[in-house]
Amino acid sequence: MTAHILRLLPKGDGPMRAIPAGARATGISLLRDGLVAPHAMVQALAHNARGDGALGPLLLAHGMISEQVLYPALAGHSGLALIDPVTHPPDTRLIDRIGARVCLRHGLLPWRDAGGATVVIASQPEAFLRHRDLLETTFGPVIAALAPAPQIATALLALRGAALRDAAETRVPAAESCRISPKGGVPRWALALLAGAALLLVLAPAAVPLVLLGWAALTLALATGLKLAAALVMLRPAPPGPPPPLIARLPVVSVMVALYHEADIAPRLLARLGRLDYPPDRLDILLVVEECDHVTRAALQCASLPPMMRVVVVPDGPLKTKPRALNFGLDHCRGSIIGVYDAEDAPDPDQIRRVVARFHQRGAEVACLQGILDFYNPCSNWLSRCFTIEYATWFRILLPGMQRLGLALPLGGTTLFFRRKALEELGGWDAHNVTEDADLGMRLARHGYRTELIDTVTLEEANGRALPWIRQRSRWLKGYMLTWAVHMRDPVLLWRQLGPRKFAGFQVLFLGTLSQFLLAPLLWSFWLVPLGLPHPLADALPGWAALGLLVLFALTEAVNITLGIRGLRLTRHGMSAMWVPTLALYFPLGALASYKAVWELVRKPFYWDKTSHGVFIGPGGGE
Repeated sequence: MTAHILRLLPKGDGPMRAIPAGARATGISLLRDGLVAPHAMVQALAHNARGDGALGPLLLAHGMISEQVLYPALAGHSGLALIDPVTHPPDTRLIDRIGARVCLRHGLLPWRDAGGATVVIASQPEAFLRHRDLLETTFGPVIAALAPAPQIATALLALRGAALRDAAETRVPAAESCRISPKGGVPRWALALLAGAALLLVLAPAAVPLVLLGWAALTLALATGLKLAAALVMLRPAPPGPPPPLIARLPVVSVMVALYHEADIAPRLLARLGRLDYPPDRLDILLVVEECDHVTRAALQCASLPPMMRVVVVPDGPLKTKPRALNFGLDHCRGSIIGVYDAEDAPDPDQIRRVVARFHQRGAEVACLQGILDFYNPCSNWLSRCFTIEYATWFRILLPGMQRLGLALPLGGTTLFFRRKALEELGGWDAHNVTEDADLGMRLARHGYRTELIDTVTLEEANGRALPWIRQRSRWLKGYMLTWAVHMRDPVLLWRQLGPRKFAGFQVLFLGTLSQFLLAPLLWSFWLVPLGLPHPLADALPGWAALGLLVLFALTEAVNITLGIRGLRLTRHGMSAMWVPTLALYFPLGALASYKAVWELVRKPFYWDKTSHGVFIGPGGGE
């Protein structure tokens, strides 16, 4: 029976290459012992022909065998010792010689010295063989042993979890992080600007409102110009892309979902991620949860996780942010492509395949792919409708247009996919930045990498309550303030790294956005003039300036309404365009959020004001 099954498997140099010898031998052993059904083995070995030669992980990923059955069989077949590193802890000095992060990524654990050789526990025999040269270079003679990957991770975290936690907080170089002030204190240009503002306030206090008005009008004109340019460039049809490539060996894709106080959403999250159409043995989903979050951990323990999903517990610490959790989870990822989802996300089922195909088509300079974000509860209430229109404009017109204009793109917090090599080169995410996504987008651009939008949609939950909306937006704006301040520590260096076009785009996008929110009431007050009501600044302006302001306001509203209608038509919702003009009542909430952001920037800059999920469940949002 065994020989007959193996003869049925195709060989050759086509997409179904010959089954690796090690996998064939393991398969024969498992069949002879009756541990795997013959039809299941046929399926597993056929999948293995497109994999990396390790049969054990594939059998586990497809639920064809359990760890309790597989590992004793592997040990008996290979003649390797089966060691429990939790019960029999390893020598920490050996771990430190190669690094805990390397051990976690490759499923390796230097255990103890034995007779002049180092015993190295591997999660699979193939992992030991694949990294044998590195192990021998580090330790000299090595001897292989076996243990399940969860046991290896548990043993490592028990001994080096605190060090990995601390490293997750400081992965980004200090010069590019907001965690500390730059050496030398406040930049000279900032001191000069503050001194000039103070002097103006003393010598000509009456001129201050006019200066602020001028700055608000200038940033409004630049922001409107950027929107208009992005919209116009999107009128050109995109050049046809190459056909989808044939990928002989699909890469392992690791996807991280940072969870915090998400007990109610866990079942829906598992159902949504379970719809992803990608081989289970090539998909590595990490549910990253804080050690102190007992509610979410208990919910995940009660859930029936498929083999491709696993829980990563972040050791407790004073800093609790999403980027810190992602940095910690990154060390546990197996994939060469790293993805990020949020707790409430419902991605397109073919999303991972699209991402893999795009990375395969692009060169190494394309280090990040950003998917399109939309909502599954667009019509829950007026606020969710406005949020939907805003996202439709941002992700379907403005971001793609900025990409075509060659500008640096601020990333969204989810449906992000990175080449692991580039992500690790940059140090991952800034653990202290509360808009780690926008900051990472700028750091990618500064280091010569590109981000592209990819036409695949992830549905998430629109924040449909006013106070939580303000809290969420204040965190985003506080993060914009931190990001702008960090990257402007050395404006000359930033100019050299980004170039003139991207530097200007960065200023308009970050400084312009912040200025607009903070100074919005000053601009809105001028709508009193057409109503015939008095305005103290209007009387101080020459006639041409007052007229210019009104023209600018009208043009801005026309651009915003036009883009809102166009963006809405590009969605699947069929929402009436009559809701678009009501955004004039929606954005004042952003001004309130900006003042909260300034207050928090002074008092608690790294505080993460978390958004609650699972409040609204719209079409497509359930199981």
